[in-house]
Amino acid sequence: MNRAERTRILNGMIEAAAEAGTKIREMAATGVVARSKPDASPVTDADEAAEAIIERHLDLLLPGVPMIGEEAVAGGSKTKPGSTFFLVDPIDGTRDFIAKREGYTVNIALLLEGTPALGVIYAPALGELYAGGADGAFRWPLVPGIKVENVPEERIRVRTPPKNVVACVSHSHLDTETTGWLKKRGISETVKIGSSIKFCRVAEGKADVYPRLAPVSEWDIAAGHAILMAAGGSVKTPDGSPLHYGKRKEDYEVKNFIASGGAQF
Repeated sequence: MNRAERTRILNGMIEAAAEAGTKIREMAATGVVARSKPDASPVTDADEAAEAIIERHLDLLLPGVPMIGEEAVAGGSKTKPGSTFFLVDPIDGTRDFIAKREGYTVNIALLLEGTPALGVIYAPALGELYAGGADGAFRWPLVPGIKVENVPEERIRVRTPPKNVVACVSHSHLDTETTGWLKKRGISETVKIGSSIKFCRVAEGKADVYPRLAPVSEWDIAAGHAILMAAGGSVKTPDGSPLHYGKRKEDYEVKNFIASGGAQF
């Protein structure tokens, strides 16, 4: 897959995320219906509508390439990831979305041989869209309903770690293992925010590390992984091993990871 083809695909992924985000905001304004999935996690009709929009775009973008979407998997989909596949979370942070907090995101990633190659994260309530690929990582101030080509892009890059390292942590899933990891490294300053936007804060140099020592799903992190790598950062297991995606037999679970900017942990 050459650079021109990757650029074409990334632009299509951006369009898909932007349209899905606009739909989510429209549905949020009129009221959404929430229910519990078999694993007791919440889902709304906006999650399902957004995933359908994204799937339509991706089917046209790369016909025949499988899409592994959170809601499809929850609904019993048996789609198998191939050497090339998409990972999609139509609303990462559904609990935040239901609670009317702004930190939820739309996540779309393209995986090549189990590694995130392209990623898009859109936070429609915050008006922020991020994308990363072969040409680097970028940010757009994107209000839902506006075309991305009509707003200026900003190249983003991880920063040189300051003396006092800043960590991104979840405001709803902060576990004792992560707290212990931070304490062991003398990291006291944290930014609490939901969803995959934590990867973006590290990628744009507003934070330095995002440790996650509790299980998470692949579609929660693949897009952020791609963006952070494109910005000069890394995402690895705590022992420094690379992450591999497409583990269908393991229910697409990632046990833990450390996402870092310019510092090594």
